[in-house]
Amino acid sequence: MTQLKAFHVVASAGSFSLAARTEGLSQPTLSAQVKALEVTYGIGLFNRRGRGVQMTPAGQSLFAITTRLFAAGEEAHALLAGSRDLTRGHLRVSADSAYHVIPILAELKKRHKGLTFTLKIDNSAAVLEHLVGHAADVAVMAKVTSDPRIHSMKLREDHLVLFVPRKHPFARRRRMRLADLAGRDIVVRERGSITREVFETGLAAARVVPGSLIEVQTREAVRETVAAGFGIGVVFDSEFGTDPRFRPIAIADADLNVGEYVVCLEDRRRLALVRAFLDVAQQVASRHRESH
Repeated sequence: MTQLKAFHVVASAGSFSLAARTEGLSQPTLSAQVKALEVTYGIGLFNRRGRGVQMTPAGQSLFAITTRLFAAGEEAHALLAGSRDLTRGHLRVSADSAYHVIPILAELKKRHKGLTFTLKIDNSAAVLEHLVGHAADVAVMAKVTSDPRIHSMKLREDHLVLFVPRKHPFARRRRMRLADLAGRDIVVRERGSITREVFETGLAAARVVPGSLIEVQTREAVRETVAAGFGIGVVFDSEFGTDPRFRPIAIADADLNVGEYVVCLEDRRRLALVRAFLDVAQQVASRHRESH
């Protein structure tokens, strides 16, 4: 178990030196433990590259197992050591947008000042992988799933809007039909994002063929690409914000709506931290519905 733990922390950190600092151990100790594991079973787990490491295929398979193994240990510790008033603890959160999850974390932090958080932002497909792979305790995402291992709660509804620079020929329009996008260049998120999925489904249903689809990896990159004049941007209304460089345009002839969900693994709902997050999320959702 000691050698497996050494392997796991190095794989998580991506280097022996960072893992040693994180765990408060010496780098030679970690290196010796990992080496002993490799020698015992006659298998290579890491390729050493400069100051970092890259897992071999065998290392990647083992990391999937140790992730579940040590997540179960952390869950047991949280269940046994967690207090009712949540005076301490660490919550790992994954989300497909900061806009929906930050209000929940802010309210949770206000109620339980001793808590700490880590937040990963990625597309919905990756967020679901984080949750199922035990890399996150809770998640907020715009992707409904029928997986019986997952508990989900609807947070809010959101809808897609278009946006263009203020000097764009369409900037004076408040509404557009999907047909108006025929032959137009569109700036979209990468495949796997719910924005891309909902938008392409809407185009297909309307039988609209756009010009080039310019694919970028982040919402910030979408904004800057649109600002540079590469095409019309697509974003969820809640994420548009108040950037003075752009004008939002509603889609007139299609309801490109999606639900945003708070999710966790069904067998982790009883953990105090997860339960507290779900309770706060439910209250935030109720306030949102009342305000709209």
